[in-house]
Amino acid sequence: MPVNTSEVSPVPSLFSPVSLGKIELANRIVMAPLTRVRAGSSGIPGDLMVEYYRQRASVGMIITEGTYPDHASQGYVGEPGIATDEQAAGWQRVFEAVHAEGGRIVLQIMHAGRGTHPDINGGRRILAPSAIAIDNKTFTEKGEQPYPVPEAMTTAEIRAALKEFVTAARRAIEAGADGVEIHGANGYLLQEFLSPAANQRTDEYGGSPHNRARFVVEVVTAVAQAVGPERVGLRISPEVDLGDVFETDRDDVLATYGTLLDQLRPLGLAYLSVLHAEPGGDLVQELRRRFDGKLIVNSGPFGGQTTRDRALQQIEAGHADAVVVGRALIANPDLVERWQGGHPENEPRPELFYGPGAEGYTDYPFLEAA
Repeated sequence: MPVNTSEVSPVPSLFSPVSLGKIELANRIVMAPLTRVRAGSSGIPGDLMVEYYRQRASVGMIITEGTYPDHASQGYVGEPGIATDEQAAGWQRVFEAVHAEGGRIVLQIMHAGRGTHPDINGGRRILAPSAIAIDNKTFTEKGEQPYPVPEAMTTAEIRAALKEFVTAARRAIEAGADGVEIHGANGYLLQEFLSPAANQRTDEYGGSPHNRARFVVEVVTAVAQAVGPERVGLRISPEVDLGDVFETDRDDVLATYGTLLDQLRPLGLAYLSVLHAEPGGDLVQELRRRFDGKLIVNSGPFGGQTTRDRALQQIEAGHADAVVVGRALIANPDLVERWQGGHPENEPRPELFYGPGAEGYTDYPFLEAA
């Protein structure tokens, strides 16, 4: 009996389009949110950042570097913000440049929590779920210094932080972003609430997995209500122990992130982004099932650099709807063209990842015209 091929769904390709909520991607290569600290002391994106993002507009979607919603939450010297109208205007120029090239771009909103220092955030208070410091040092304008012990947030301060996320999201969408990504990963404020090592509260925001997930649920829900869930993504990094979050108990991890995603599932978010060494493993795929929406994955440095073959395998194996790529896109602004044609790639220069200038930022060569 002949097969009705019109009813057979083709296997998705890395280079085929996909929709994440209201965001239409031309391909399934997503630019990772890469901290590059080129926004200067003002935190306002300038010409250099406009050019950097414009160059990479051929990817399916750009996720911007982490961007602080208020000055106290700034985690790095030179990090951009969206805490002021001037910063939003700088981002508007970035969004317009990407759109002019046919690209899509979402702004990642990142509250550093205890992962900052008074010499980074202008002498402002350091707030976190609990008064527990990161046992490490951070780079400030005065050189490397130990992380300070943060102040445990009051309920009123938790509410204020939630409002800052919402205000930042509204500013981003009004400035022309295609969406926003809430940063709930990498040891920053939202993951600090999720982690039993960083969150030792005894109120409704601490203790049980449900309570530790509460603040993240509230933030994502409020942002979705403000700008539309189809324009909101969430990034998580279960078991990725950055910033002393130490999520080492698999049962607790599954309980915490499972209840988080169970509560977010009805919202209909644009996507879930997961950073994990094993994107195709049991944990990530179970979380995908609990989320019941579009999944984008990033193995980061933990599973080795994301190569063309690795990205192709993730899509063809059905592990994700799109793949997040970092270093290869730093070095190859035209990575989509290179990967489609099997062309050689530029090598990244890690010594220039962080710094104020164009070198190692906007000067990587494109493929020469045929």
